[in-house]
Amino acid sequence: MSSTAGQVIRCKAAVAWEAGKPLVIEEVEVAPPQAMEVRLKILFTSLCHTDVYFWEAKGQTPLFPRIFGHEAGGIVESVGEGVTDLKPGDHVLPVFTGEWGVMLNDGKSRFSIRGQPIYHFVGTSTFSEYTVVHVGCVAKINPAAPLDKVCVLSCGISTGLGATLNVAKPKKGSSVAIFGLGAVGLAAAEGARIAGASRIIGVDLNSNRFDEAKKFGVTEFVNPKDHNKPVQEVIAEMTNGGVDRSVECTGSINAMISAFECVHDGWGVAVLVGVPNKDDSFKTHPMNVLNERTLKGTFFGNYKPRSDLPSVVEKYMNKELELEKFITHEVPFSEINKAFEYMLSGAGLRCIIRMGA
Repeated sequence: MSSTAGQVIRCKAAVAWEAGKPLVIEEVEVAPPQAMEVRLKILFTSLCHTDVYFWEAKGQTPLFPRIFGHEAGGIVESVGEGVTDLKPGDHVLPVFTGEWGVMLNDGKSRFSIRGQPIYHFVGTSTFSEYTVVHVGCVAKINPAAPLDKVCVLSCGISTGLGATLNVAKPKKGSSVAIFGLGAVGLAAAEGARIAGASRIIGVDLNSNRFDEAKKFGVTEFVNPKDHNKPVQEVIAEMTNGGVDRSVECTGSINAMISAFECVHDGWGVAVLVGVPNKDDSFKTHPMNVLNERTLKGTFFGNYKPRSDLPSVVEKYMNKELELEKFITHEVPFSEINKAFEYMLSGAGLRCIIRMGA
């Protein structure tokens, strides 16, 4: 066991004291892991739109002060009682779970600043040099895999990739529409490319994303703002009645409806990935369902994180999956707020945050 096992660790963390305000690098105290928990040393983390969404207090039950972050790669520092399948030194990806601010074991936080508890985020809280997570939120991976690349697989990229490969399941030579060409949408496009789709239609309100998207297999582009009719009608005309599959990665309720209505009747399947606002509701004419269109949703691309993530990492190691093209920025931990600026301005895809820098 490491020399710090069983002791409180003092380290740096980026704390959100209130909604929408820049994070503050603070010294926090990280308690040792309790039963069925592990303490991780985070080496690399990246910013995902879900972090921004909850930081802006748009998600369910806003809680502050809080340590955000859930896409990351790290090493096990110590393990709590009852943990048998992980040991100090293992390379791991933490995986987000339900939305709560404390540990389930005892309803308490493992983070504090001068005695004040700081809330967790989706069971991971990776914007800290050390974090405590439940053993069920950790996937052990190949130690040869570079953590500064595969850390992006712990949320968004796997979500998009799996939404296509595991849920939409396009056949070779089929047509796929992808709504939203951010990191998750481009991962969905990458899934369609790997599956052998012949037409991959990218839909986005930002035409600047179209060039970048070609690297991910997107063959055609539609900006809904360029048309005076609903985008689902535009796609139906382009594809002789509709696409075989669609994947919605924006969280916009209108995009969700368009994604469902643009698939071909008889066999079309639409997959919803984006997280809607809490008051949204989905409306479509029942004939769209009666005409044998299928609507599906997915959480984390239908991957079972602990058992499936190691094999997704191997896809990268075997060069079947490229991750470098998703990583457009890198900042030291001290400049984490820059990552938020990039995300909010729509610049780039994933920004890697180097801990200890």
